[in-house]
Formats: sequence, structure tokens, C-alpha cells
Amino acid sequence: MMKTMSKKKKKSGSKPTSQNKPAKKKGAAASRNKQIAENRKARHNYELLEKLECGIVLHGSEVKALRDGKLSLEEAYVRYQGDELWLVGADIGEFRQANLWNHDPKRRRKLLVKKKELERLGIKATSGGLTIVPLKAYFNERGIAKLMIAVARGKKTHDKRETLRKQDAKRQIDRQMKAARR
Repeated sequence: MMKTMSKKKKKSGSKPTSQNKPAKKKGAAASRNKQIAENRKARHNYELLEKLECGIVLHGSEVKALRDGKLSLEEAYVRYQGDELWLVGADIGEFRQANLWNHDPKRRRKLLVKKKELERLGIKATSGGLTIVPLKAYFNERGIAKLMIAVARGKKTHDKRETLRKQDAKRQIDRQMKAARR
């Protein structure tokens, strides 16, 4: 008799307040796509043709350093070698607490891409005038380190000036529109 009574109470009774609250997310998963670093010069120096997200093969101390934001993509580029993509020149600073088991800051890192995408990128990378550049690194919603890369063509000096003129004109128009709304 007691068992049936307690079941009825559970069904009809109100639930404790702790069960009504949504579960809190922990760590990097709490914020979507936590950005680590961005290569702003790539957008200025290159005309971006196609973007692609890929994974990175990292050591444990490298992941810890990335969570601290110790990454520089300024002089980094992507190289296609032997049916693999490699991130070259990216500087992941040393993680102090790793001591003896620390990583080499400038080592080459393998990029993880699906086979079809790899073949397509390989063809574009080997064709004349195109290169693959890293745009930004971030942790996705699951807390996995990802790298956004792009197939790009180098801009000439006059193209860079033209882009700056267009951006400046757009800024002036936006300022005038904002002033007119007041």
C-alpha cells in the first residue's frame, strides 16, 4: 500500500526545483565557437575563393596552450604534400605547466579533412596562382579545436587599394545614414 501511495505522489506532486532548471554546460562547450586566433592579414592580402573547416592533430600541451589563447597564425600557411594537408608556420606557445613534456611551438601540424575535399583542395593548391591560407582557429560547440582555411589568390597592390577605397566609402555612407536618422 505504501508503494502505490508514493508513486501517486510522484506523479501528481510537484518536482523539486533543481530538476526544473536546465543543465549548465561546462568548459568550452558553454560558448559556441570560442575563437582562439584570427589571421586578419589573410583577408587583406588574398582574395578568398572557397572556405573549409578542418580539424587539427594536436598534442595535449598544445590543446592546453590553445585554451590559454597562445596561437599566432600571422606567418602560417597550409601545404599540400603526399595526399595530406599540413599547417606550417603556426606558432602555438609553450604551456608552462607541461615542463618536460612540452611541444615544439613551430612544428608542422596535420590537418584533418575528408578525402573528397582533400582531393579537390589538392587540385586547386597545385594549380597556378592559388594557395591555401588559415583564416581562424576556434573551439567548436563540442570543445574540439578546428581551423578555418581558404583557397585564395594573392591580391595585387592596386586590388588592395581598391578594396580599402570601397570599405572607406561604405563607412562614410553608414556614418551619413546614422547621422540622418538622428
